[in-house]
Amino acid sequence: MPRNKRRISNATLSLTPMIDVMTVLLAVFMVTTPMMTNGIDLDLPNAGTTVLTGTDHAMQVSVDSTGRYYLGTVELSDADVVTRAVAMRGENPNLTIVINGDRRADYGAVMNIMGKLKTAGFQKIGLRTKLEN
Repeated sequence: MPRNKRRISNATLSLTPMIDVMTVLLAVFMVTTPMMTNGIDLDLPNAGTTVLTGTDHAMQVSVDSTGRYYLGTVELSDADVVTRAVAMRGENPNLTIVINGDRRADYGAVMNIMGKLKTAGFQKIGLRTKLEN
């Protein structure tokens, strides 16, 4: 007996998994973005009559007066700062890093994090200062 019936395919595309992934990514970016822009209260050193500009989307690393490192308000070790920077570079290959060093911070602590970031392959690293009065 020959079968002449066409097989009906009930293939559908479910958007739910894609929406779930996008929602998780949105939540991750909403949580991490403020950490990159807001930081701890620092007394930045005076330096010249111009300031670093174009750093709204830069990763902000702070070094307080005792030499501790912060990403936003979260205290991290120097190795953790580099690890997070490398992870962020995967999403933005042209990532700029701005180091906010307190005027009373140990020079070695600022140079330590800068050197480790340079060793990790970062080329766009700046030091934030405030304008002279």
